[in-house]
Amino acid sequence: MRDHLLGREPYDYDVATNASPDQIEQLFSQVIPVGKQFGVILAIIEGQQFEIATFRTEGEYRDGRRPEWVKPGTPEEDAARRDFTINGLFYDPLDDRIIDYVGGEEDLKRKIVRTIGDPNARFEEDKLRLLRAVRFAANLDFPIDAGTWRVVKERSGEIKMVSAERIREELVKIFTRPNAGLGLQLLLDSGLLHEILPELERMKDCKQDPEFHPEGDVFIHTKMLLDRLKSPSVVLAFSALLHDVGKPPAFTKDGDAIHFYHHERLGGEIARNILARLRFSNKEIDAITGAVENHMRFMHVQEMRAGKLKMLIARDTFQDELELHRIDCEASHGMLDNYEFLKKKVEEYREEELKPKPLINGDDLIAMGFRPGPKMGIILTEAYELQLDGSLKDREETLAWAGKRWEELK
Repeated sequence: MRDHLLGREPYDYDVATNASPDQIEQLFSQVIPVGKQFGVILAIIEGQQFEIATFRTEGEYRDGRRPEWVKPGTPEEDAARRDFTINGLFYDPLDDRIIDYVGGEEDLKRKIVRTIGDPNARFEEDKLRLLRAVRFAANLDFPIDAGTWRVVKERSGEIKMVSAERIREELVKIFTRPNAGLGLQLLLDSGLLHEILPELERMKDCKQDPEFHPEGDVFIHTKMLLDRLKSPSVVLAFSALLHDVGKPPAFTKDGDAIHFYHHERLGGEIARNILARLRFSNKEIDAITGAVENHMRFMHVQEMRAGKLKMLIARDTFQDELELHRIDCEASHGMLDNYEFLKKKVEEYREEELKPKPLINGDDLIAMGFRPGPKMGIILTEAYELQLDGSLKDREETLAWAGKRWEELK
């Protein structure tokens, strides 16, 4: 209802009803009893998911997440147990009318995020609501009611009671939806960033070379990147968020000159730890960490040999990494020559097979008497680059080259 009144396309649809969970299961052919004990059933209709919840009233929340008991209730009782007034609105499709027991319609007009009733009581019930307050304020670009905001800041440390998976899902919604930069600022101002992403808090006041970063410190630069995102993938959003997380520990100064030597490598390690802590999938961790470690390579694309350039463009995450490079430049020095160069190269290579089968592999080298180890990896990578730029054209030529390269590395 909230999104409908705001003229926005909803991300999902929730249904509230006086039907019992058993009745709901009988009404739909495909259901998932995700929280049946709490009166919640997930119905799958034409491939779309709808969360259907029975009107209910609840007992105390002793664990900061779930009530001790749930029983059927009235629509008024159901609305009163929800988090924020703008989320407590009902719509009756039969009578085509809005039902508002909590003042949500007025708060939508005022463009404000406010808890239903006492903020302390609402956040005591579910600590994740501390983070949800920031998420709704950022996504909707609404300020948070002064009383609600005061309690968010006072109780920010309690977010640690929430599981990493639930925190991750809220962060994904903050950084992949509109106003992600505002979301980062609100996380900092509320104290929540200190609790869940302290590595990012350290970017605040981390100075940069004004010649290349006239926008200010690393935190401001990161906010500007996030503000340039448009419906990003999770990989792009978190690559933008974490791309410079290695700068604070890499900071060095030589007179007036500021340096961040190998910050991308250090940032990759920090990013991997953060993402693992938040229980991202291994695939997402590898992709995001790879983008963080790789983002400085885009400075040198115009000097790369064709083979190395093709390997860069053939990366599964290249489009996200290219967009990261664009917004990284726009949020700093503004030079897009490397971005434009790569766009042209993508067109130039469009008809080519950028991921051909390698002419040789590790088994071939072992058969030649090579011992497995780092040198073998170097040879295989270099051989593939030379294959891509046309310097090595067949298997026999490549094996002969590998033998000579092995001797050089010895």
